[in-house]
Amino acid sequence: MALALFDLDNTLLNGDSDHSFGEYLCQNNLVNVNIYQKANDRFYEDYKNGTLDIIAYQEFAISALKTLTLEQQKTLHAQFMQDSITPMMQPKAISLIAHHKKQGDTCVIITATNSFITKPIAKALGIEHLIATEPEINSNGQFTGRIIGTPCFQEGKITKLNAWLENTDESLENAFFYSDSYNDLPLLKAVPNPVAVDPDEKLTQYAISHNWPIMSLR
Repeated sequence: MALALFDLDNTLLNGDSDHSFGEYLCQNNLVNVNIYQKANDRFYEDYKNGTLDIIAYQEFAISALKTLTLEQQKTLHAQFMQDSITPMMQPKAISLIAHHKKQGDTCVIITATNSFITKPIAKALGIEHLIATEPEINSNGQFTGRIIGTPCFQEGKITKLNAWLENTDESLENAFFYSDSYNDLPLLKAVPNPVAVDPDEKLTQYAISHNWPIMSLR
């Protein structure tokens, strides 16, 4: 038995849930479309280039939720799942998760995307454990527009994972980590079994030069 860690966006999903949520808000006129869409696209380019300010981005992404009640949040996300996330689900990804479960491995999604967006996705994929960037929520259940703790991004994924490991019986011995992104290189280098999944150009080059396995779930 081992730990099977999965990045979410462009790894288990054929697409980026964070960027897609921004697009969904624009499509439904829940934000100032011209301003929000430009910023959302700029942040996504920064992410792909490895220059993303993760705190600024997550606070930008969460800011649109500040005025929503709990019921409105739930309704919005349910529709987002149906319209945007379900089409991103990949049969090969579901089979890979099932393979690890059959082996008795503990499956964990570890993602930079905030837990509001990703918790229902993890549930839909049948993965109990989620390590994500956490938005701050006030006593009324509303988002403040800020995040709490360490963003789950780049080296922050190791920080968040280590904190999670302290409260479990799990370890990184024989652990797997599946990711598409060069941004995840710190955690990929920290596990015995790194796997590049439909990797970006930088990660492809790194994986080839270090004889890491490369696979596709698409």
